[in-house]
Amino acid sequence: MGVRFMSARPLLSRAAEALFWTGRYVERADNIARSIDVNLNLLLDQPPATDEQWAPLYQVTSDEPEFLKRYQKPDRESVVKFLTFDTTYANSITSCLRIARDNARTVREIISSEMWEQINGFYLMVQRASTSSKAAVDLHSFCRNVRMECHLFEGLCYATMSHSEAWHFVQMGRMMERADRTARILDVKYFILLPKVDYVGSPIDDIQWGAVLKSCSGFEMYRKRFGRLSPDKIVEFLLINREFPRSVLYCLNSVSDSLHTITGTPNAVFRFSSEQKLGQLRSELLWAEPNEIIVKGLHEYLDSLEIRLIEIGEQIAANFFNPPIDFAQQVQSQVLN
Repeated sequence: MGVRFMSARPLLSRAAEALFWTGRYVERADNIARSIDVNLNLLLDQPPATDEQWAPLYQVTSDEPEFLKRYQKPDRESVVKFLTFDTTYANSITSCLRIARDNARTVREIISSEMWEQINGFYLMVQRASTSSKAAVDLHSFCRNVRMECHLFEGLCYATMSHSEAWHFVQMGRMMERADRTARILDVKYFILLPKVDYVGSPIDDIQWGAVLKSCSGFEMYRKRFGRLSPDKIVEFLLINREFPRSVLYCLNSVSDSLHTITGTPNAVFRFSSEQKLGQLRSELLWAEPNEIIVKGLHEYLDSLEIRLIEIGEQIAANFFNPPIDFAQQVQSQVLN
């Protein structure tokens, strides 16, 4: 399969960008709801004397400055409002769905009618919840509904949209967002959630590692694979497991499959900068040793990983969403050859 859609570059590059960000922002809304719900359950499991920790929920997205501009302290009410219904914050659930719906509207002729109806109804549901006092009281149900609506959109995308280049752009957006979120969740646990070194290896430590797995919907799958909770095994499971659909390596393998399908480039061959950077990172993850990562510094490793994921996203944008003038000619030449 070639990259035929690039022949009408100005219009269709915008369509590709809209599809990519539709998938990415729906996935982001799912991840935010997932983190809030897991944190609520974590508070129930921790000892009564343990302080509630809400700040990690916005620190995981590196948006602490944005929060401090709007709110006095990171208590439950402020953080939940910030992450769910704050329309001035670009990464709140409400804002994510507004951006996803706006992008989906521009490509209604490309996506299925079921997908459009789902994202539109989903956004309206969240809008209604933002004005309802019930959402604040029954936060568990709200988060669960958001997650189920996100899964429904994903399922409709898979089942009702042709798996052509357009579908692969949605898929790339979803998986890039998912890989980034998994890396950030691991980083927050290691340096923020655990308040004291004395807690390492304690029941509190186990509870929080369990919360990390639950944030990625991986608790049951991890227990089936490894049994007891072990930091090095959790790092292995969430970073380099090839079967778990929220591990970083699994997500990047999926992005690679979509990227090579779009460009028509054979596997292990790199014609564009996005393919090259993605291939380098995947190769490093394939040979990564969890124990070595932890010994050398998990935070430093994850920080570098997050930066490289951002760079890959930037290269995808440069190659497909805002390509140079001669890009279409370059693509046509490759297709002809």
